[in-house]
Amino acid sequence: MTWAPACDTSLRFEGAVLIDGSGAPPVPNATVITDEHGRISYAGSAAEAPATSEAVVIDVTGHTLLPGFFDCHVHMAMTPGRRLTEGLGADPVVDVFATAGRLRETLHAGVTTVRDLGGTPAGFRTAIEQGLIEGPRLQVAVKVIGHTGGHADCSLPSGINAAPWLTELADTPDQVRVAARRMLRDGADVIKVCATGGMGSPHDDPDDEGLTIEEMRAAVTEGRRHRGRKVAAHAQGAAGIRNALLSGVTSVEHAYGITDELCDLARQQDAFLVPTLATAFRPLDPAAMPEYHYRKKSRWAGVTKENIARAISHGVKIAVGTDAGVTPHGFNLRELSYLVELGMEPMAAIVAGTRTSAELLGLADTLGTVEAGKIADLVVVAGDPLADISLLGRPQSVVLVAQAGVVRKNLL
Repeated sequence: MTWAPACDTSLRFEGAVLIDGSGAPPVPNATVITDEHGRISYAGSAAEAPATSEAVVIDVTGHTLLPGFFDCHVHMAMTPGRRLTEGLGADPVVDVFATAGRLRETLHAGVTTVRDLGGTPAGFRTAIEQGLIEGPRLQVAVKVIGHTGGHADCSLPSGINAAPWLTELADTPDQVRVAARRMLRDGADVIKVCATGGMGSPHDDPDDEGLTIEEMRAAVTEGRRHRGRKVAAHAQGAAGIRNALLSGVTSVEHAYGITDELCDLARQQDAFLVPTLATAFRPLDPAAMPEYHYRKKSRWAGVTKENIARAISHGVKIAVGTDAGVTPHGFNLRELSYLVELGMEPMAAIVAGTRTSAELLGLADTLGTVEAGKIADLVVVAGDPLADISLLGRPQSVVLVAQAGVVRKNLL
């Protein structure tokens, strides 16, 4: 996926401190030049920058320039706090416009690429590519595949499925294979499976196992057969995390119950961890969620922080994801502060949200770092995020966002 919006203007950013996303030391008084095709033609010291005659000069002195960020776990069609039964009465047309608004809000927060892991149709990706709406580049799973009675089962006592747009049920390897094929037919870039129960589902618990190893392997096989599509596994409890890793998934989502042994297994499998810490750090309000949800969240919040800190210390590959939709939209980069609070260095957190996330999404050849030849996704923040990583989580501090050389937000 190398889509870029139309761009016919060269830009020249001058005076910023450059953090290029590779983990290299910052470059003071840097110049970054983009060409008329939305690619970076130069990034480095101002003293060595080539002359340009046609470029529009943007003075970003006193600011920090970084790559566009990724959020590898969102649900753009979901509204935080809206219960399943409330969704049944929602106007689908209004919901489409609301989703479009959230996409723009996410882009303006500094996130130029997202992976939506359930609930958002591929049509939103097409609308962004065609310039009908503004939003991050979008990879979609379309729906979440899980088993009857598990995390993907949104059946009400009446038998009505409260979220047919979100979930797909499958109970055997063959059914998972067919479900994966349906998602690919509907435009999925990634396949999402449930390896465990979850917090917000009424019928199960995070320690419950979801799809079996054989069932998830069926999804992995289908993904590989279709242009190498990757598989992301919702996996919270230890048993399901192990099953997901042994089945060959590319990424483990949440991983709240990860252990030392499972950290080692993740490294052996070269798997990514997307911890969605926003769900653990968000203050709990018993009045804002069902009793079963509050009970599970209360039990897991503390242990989640301990276990993800363990994964960080073990050197597991971590990409950034927020579960936005379950958590608020538009504050995605607060996730970097949570990683730092659990032991990650600020520079490492920035790399997790840029280069490492680009690797997970298969986009590292074109995105994730600020270097010549790559697509010009750029974020300018007021201040120094290495001294105060929380700056990135404040949308008002993100003063400029460029997407493939097109300025989408400019508060300068």
